[in-house]
Amino acid sequence: MRTTPFDPVPSATSVPAVVVRVVATGAEEPSVLGVPVTASGDVPAVVGLSRETLAAWGFAGKPGQTLVLPRDGGAVVVAGMGDDPTTAVLRDAAAAFARAATHESVLATTLADAGTLDAAEAAQAVVEGVLLGRYRYDELRSPAPDTPAALEEIVLVVAPDRVDGAASGAARGHLLARAAAVSRDLANAPGGYLNAPDLADVAVRLGADAGLDVRVYDRAELEEMGCGGLLGVNAGSVVEPRMIRISYTPTTGADGTRHLGLVGKGITYDSGGISLKPSNAMHAAMKMDMTGAGAILAAMTVLRELEVPARVTAYLACTDNMPSGSATKLGDVLTTRTGRTIEVVNTDAEGRLVMADAIALANEDGVDAIVDIATLTGAALMALGPLTAGLLGNDDDLQAQVEAASRATDERVWRMPLDDRYRSWLDSEIADIKNLGGESAGTIVAALFLAEWVGDTPWAHLDIAGPMRSEKDDAWRTRGATGFGARLLAEVASAYGVR
Repeated sequence: MRTTPFDPVPSATSVPAVVVRVVATGAEEPSVLGVPVTASGDVPAVVGLSRETLAAWGFAGKPGQTLVLPRDGGAVVVAGMGDDPTTAVLRDAAAAFARAATHESVLATTLADAGTLDAAEAAQAVVEGVLLGRYRYDELRSPAPDTPAALEEIVLVVAPDRVDGAASGAARGHLLARAAAVSRDLANAPGGYLNAPDLADVAVRLGADAGLDVRVYDRAELEEMGCGGLLGVNAGSVVEPRMIRISYTPTTGADGTRHLGLVGKGITYDSGGISLKPSNAMHAAMKMDMTGAGAILAAMTVLRELEVPARVTAYLACTDNMPSGSATKLGDVLTTRTGRTIEVVNTDAEGRLVMADAIALANEDGVDAIVDIATLTGAALMALGPLTAGLLGNDDDLQAQVEAASRATDERVWRMPLDDRYRSWLDSEIADIKNLGGESAGTIVAALFLAEWVGDTPWAHLDIAGPMRSEKDDAWRTRGATGFGARLLAEVASAYGVR
């Protein structure tokens, strides 16, 4: 029973409330100023210390390093940049600066003037870094004396000839950071506070604010539609499932535009079902098994403001996965939306079951391509670690678009082979396919399962089981849910169909 007033997505209102301004150098004197310092070369005069003095205090200008230098009325915070200030380094430095000044509500920085980076790209990276570095999920936490200050304003100080470009990039960074923060909110919310019907309610609310068309299908409708994959995973739960369809149409020039489908796994809590998970730290993190759906929902909310030229339709397959007397049992056979049957040999391989129905609906809507995102396999975490998502698919061009978005956002992906020699591992003695293969190649086999429903539609699959969460504050990633995929998908949608 919920006894605490609760908003599962506070960032939807708090991030837009942060004022972001771009001013020319010398226009004003901020009290707290973040200053980039490279690993070699001249130290900016505003720092007031030599490189030797900084080194004596342990500051070498390495990426991620900061040093707070108090001064009358405020402080200068030096942020290390190394000797190669890429946008990824800049984003990380901005996050480190924001954390170093955690008790300040107004932050100014010259970071967007660093190096020779394009003004818009630099400003976007800095705003994203500051906002994501200061993110905290405090909805269920009591106020404490050391609670960081709520961020109210970001001021980017740049050369006069860079003001216009920086202003454009800062606005884009503000939108994308909001999407990532909303995605983090959704993943950080406990399963008892954000079940499938709750997630649908959030989608309706956010969709109305973002100019999206949201259609929610309940259990009765899913039964009529024959979505047996989603219903089978939901069979052990006392909470109804939901399929959420979210549509974005450009305000102008919609006729003839390309149509991108996004499919997300929305398991709001994954106990493993009858194949019960061990009770360890990862089990506790299974409230985040809806991170794929959360990333898509968050990305969809900024498409209109980004003026995305393509049509985009999202399909979020949402339920929890629980053990009970009514739960799907090992050896049961489910009939999916397409009529294809699945033998369930492990109820903890449930994400692919719900996504099969969602992919089928995307194909029925005639999308030109599908990008799906899911916390699908522990094998992806074991192979790539907690910083990189697995990327598989059947279309080189679409995967290249995902890789380009990955480079722009520093949400890293690694392309893996969709090796159909393993397809026979999914053969079933009694059904069209079974939901699990052998003990190895788990990420590839899971993707091969999804490919059965994708068919010939161009498709890219993101397995984000690794980067869904961070064990500690690390650059722009804060401890807990990372929001991985929200910015990446927004960038994919922005570029989709643009030639």
